Amino acid sequence: MEKRWYVVHTYSGYENKVRANLEKRVESMGMEDKIFRVLVPEDEETEIKNGKKKINKKKVFPGYVLAEMVMTDDSWYVVRNTPGVTGFVGSTGSGSKPIPLLPEEAETVLKRMGMNEQPKTEVNLEVKESVKVTDGPFANFTGTIEYIDTDKQKVKVHVNMFGRETPVELDFSQIEKL
Repeated sequence: MEKRWYVVHTYSGYENKVRANLEKRVESMGMEDKIFRVLVPEDEETEIKNGKKKINKKKVFPGYVLAEMVMTDDSWYVVRNTPGVTGFVGSTGSGSKPIPLLPEEAETVLKRMGMNEQPKTEVNLEVKESVKVTDGPFANFTGTIEYIDTDKQKVKVHVNMFGRETPVELDFSQIEKL
């Protein structure tokens, strides 16, 4: 079983209390190997009042908490019976297991919160430099870098395939200098 993100429905305004209660229950019931992270998605809002700048946290999904967990009968029970929890989103009721968020949905929420930043790979590459592809369908091909996108950690490399130059977008981790 793999860990996935689930959406837990709570009483509105009690999201942080539910998160704290759930974290305490996970610890006291020894569920650290089944329930990993509990988050209340929040955005920071800057407000200027009386000439003073104030940063407020605003809940992205009022009445909901995200839980990263492995869904088992025990982990379901711990979350479902936490004070303030009214149920899981995607559950058809009467004890049925809920449907997890799709990985791209969870990724979007985590990125919005600034929590799922991939570590940046430091590379000293230059345009027109020759590289060898080390991974993927173009492994062992050599090519020339045409474009470098440091934010996305990607490069566009022109590889020679069937006598033609073909542009290929690759991650930094998929190439090495020649």
